[in-house]
Amino acid sequence: MTSPPNPLSIKTERGDSANFSLIAVGDNGGIESSPVAVYIHTPFCPSKCGYCDFNSYAMSGEIMERTTATTVREIRESPHVGRPAKTIFVGGGTPTYLPTEQLVAILETVMDVHPPVDGCEITSEANPGTIDFPKFEAMRAAGFNRLSLGAQSFQTHDLIQLGRVHAPTHIAEAVQKARRAGFDNVNLDLMFALPGQSLKAWETNLATALALGTEHLSLYCLTIEQNTRFYRQNLRGMLALPDDERQTAMYDLAVERCEAAGLQQYEISNFGKPGWESRHNLAYWRSEEYLAYGPGAVGCYDREDGRYRFTNLKHPEGYSSAVEEGRPLHLRMRF
Repeated sequence: MTSPPNPLSIKTERGDSANFSLIAVGDNGGIESSPVAVYIHTPFCPSKCGYCDFNSYAMSGEIMERTTATTVREIRESPHVGRPAKTIFVGGGTPTYLPTEQLVAILETVMDVHPPVDGCEITSEANPGTIDFPKFEAMRAAGFNRLSLGAQSFQTHDLIQLGRVHAPTHIAEAVQKARRAGFDNVNLDLMFALPGQSLKAWETNLATALALGTEHLSLYCLTIEQNTRFYRQNLRGMLALPDDERQTAMYDLAVERCEAAGLQQYEISNFGKPGWESRHNLAYWRSEEYLAYGPGAVGCYDREDGRYRFTNLKHPEGYSSAVEEGRPLHLRMRF
């Protein structure tokens, strides 16, 4: 559930005359050669969750294959070729919804274009319902060394309400399979302040997650975003959302239980064992440069005339056509 800030929202809020320009593949170069964080966006999911406003689409088949091919092409034609990667993060969407060979092809291309530094953190987001042991093995063999599993809840009714495709039992099974495949760095995403969720239910979710012994937890308070099913339902009074007092109690409980279990809080929503913090996310929070590829991906890099943020075309069809035809792919803003 990790996404860089959208530069377009910054322009809207500031209302100033920032320098925007449309640029094509291969015309987005920076001046630095130091190691950098690299993000790849895979926009496909088996279904659209009720709360999700990320750039994701319930699509598969030919468009998925085409978008993988154009993402690979965008990476290979990058003006940043040869700049080392200090972290690599494949997010979405649901990266593990891609066929294994497509996901591996994306990572292999990134590592070819951006050679990983020693100890490079290489993460893939994963849905417990879209991955099996052979895929875990293939991902680990390809170079992934960190997983971020979108658990969200261990309660069946929560998962159904959210629109998730996995069952509670799939979460522990996914952690076990990941360990067998050689992953020693695993994160679980959980959400709280869900419709109808009690403090006791949240306490149970926390205890269940902590018992799995993962190195990291990301704990997010549900936010109702426009253009989502939850937003429309909330307007009709169909969601029994916890009040501010209960949300605060849930958050305080999370901080208390995580720290008691040895997971230190290092960001408002993130808790890790010492030395297991997400280095990729820290690059965002420290306002460092990060390169980005794929539909809707947002990146940030420095040049002699200032810092630039860019966002790729969002829809897989439009993005893929732009890459294939060499048309403008990014909207770029200089600060």
